[in-house]
Amino acid sequence: MTIGLVIIGCGGHGREIAQLVAAVNEANGRLVWRLVGFVDDAPSEINRKRAEATGAPYLGTLAVLHDLPPQTHVTLGLGDPTIRRTVDTRIDALGLPAASLVHPDATVGANLNAAEGLVVFAGARITTNVTAGRHLHVNQNATLAHDCVVSDHVSLHPLAAVSGDCRLGTAALIGAGAVVLPRLHIGAGATVGAGACVVRDVPPNVVVKGVPAR
Repeated sequence: MTIGLVIIGCGGHGREIAQLVAAVNEANGRLVWRLVGFVDDAPSEINRKRAEATGAPYLGTLAVLHDLPPQTHVTLGLGDPTIRRTVDTRIDALGLPAASLVHPDATVGANLNAAEGLVVFAGARITTNVTAGRHLHVNQNATLAHDCVVSDHVSLHPLAAVSGDCRLGTAALIGAGAVVLPRLHIGAGATVGAGACVVRDVPPNVVVKGVPAR
């Protein structure tokens, strides 16, 4: 069965998800997901043109979601976890299911317990016994190790490495190439800067960077 899919967000992250969808379809040898188009409240002219260059139309603002068939799935092509959380709250009342998308070149291990909306990009690795909340995005070549518990709307940027037994709070962001050592807690809304090495717990709503991160 082919499922209609709408990507919310015309920016680069949304267009990367469009490529992920194409890769899933190609790997399955059939049209698993039919990309209906992009939705964005205020796309720039260049992002709108780039989105439409993928072959999927720009459908309009989030208001058009009210007119979609109820079986249509959505995915949040929004790289910023705080914005992703806000938009998820806006569209949740519509009852549209969120797609979970895993690139065929990613690895997802045993006993993953993930809420809907999971997006795992090429080269990413999720190992074993991981619990993930809504709309977790694991970007290219990032790693999420064993026994981690991840809350809603978290982002792991490319090459981020989260070690085993970590806890990541709602809308936390782990920057590109950052490392989180085992058994640490990253608070809700916290940001770990690119290339940082986290050696102690990070409180909510703070930004840490450097080696060691502080």
